[in-house]
Amino acid sequence: MSPFIINLLLIVAYAFLIAILVRVVFSWIGPSYSNPLYRMSYQLTEPILAPIRNVLPGGSMGMDFSPMVVTVVLLLLISFLKGL
Repeated sequence: MSPFIINLLLIVAYAFLIAILVRVVFSWIGPSYSNPLYRMSYQLTEPILAPIRNVLPGGSMGMDFSPMVVTVVLLLLISFLKGL
């Protein structure tokens, strides 16, 4: 795989990690739907988090583990890409 594609995938993965972090932090402090940063992070991450949230158990406890699962997968992907 070319270094350009690897670097592009790394940038996308890091950007997605940042979007997840922004969304999680906003969920702690109370999301304001009028905040453009929250809306952007929500729109970027929801297509990936929603299917994982539907598969994972634990929705009845009020805990959403989908950001953690996606973060672990992204970190594994980043580690793999850096090893190429």
